[in-house]
Amino acid sequence: MNRMSRRQAVGTMGLIAVTAGIAPGTAVAADKKLWAKSYLGTKGPELVVEKWLGSEPKRQGKWVLVDFWATWCGPCRKAIPELNSFHKKFGDRLVVIGISDEAEDVVRKFKDPTIEYFQALDPQRRTYKQYEVKGIPHVVVLDPEGIVRWEGYPLLDGHELSEKVIEGLLPAKKG
Repeated sequence: MNRMSRRQAVGTMGLIAVTAGIAPGTAVAADKKLWAKSYLGTKGPELVVEKWLGSEPKRQGKWVLVDFWATWCGPCRKAIPELNSFHKKFGDRLVVIGISDEAEDVVRKFKDPTIEYFQALDPQRRTYKQYEVKGIPHVVVLDPEGIVRWEGYPLLDGHELSEKVIEGLLPAKKG
C-alpha cells in the first residue's frame, strides 16, 4: 500500500470500530495478523472444556484471558512466564486460563516452565473450533460480559500482550 491508501485504511478501520460499537480501550490494529477468527468487540464463544486440571476458576464478574497453547510449542512456552505474571498481578480482576487440546498425561508432565494459572483440557477441540484457532499461542481477553477486548498472538512484534496492555484494558482497582 502507498502512504495515502494506508492512512485511509487505518482511518476506515477506526470508523468501523466506532460504528461497530467497539469500546475505547479495545485493541484494534489494521495490520495485526490473526491465526483465528476475530471476535474483537463482539461476544466470544462459550468456553467449553473437557476437564480442569485443578479447580475451575470463578469467572463471574471478572475479566478472562484464555491462552490456547501446547506443550510442544516454543512460543507458547515463552509466553508462560508473562501469563504467570498477569495471574499474580491482576488475579483479583483477571482469570488466566491455559487451554490445551493435548492428552491429560502430556499436559500434567509438562513442568518447564511451571504454569501457575488455571489449566483446562479441550482434546475434542470444541473451543478451538469455535474460535477457529489455526495457530498457537492464541490469546483472547474477554470482559465480564464476555466481549472480546484483545485477541491475537501474544508475542507478535508491535502487538505484544504486555502488562501495560492488560492494565489499559482492566478497570482500575477499587478502594
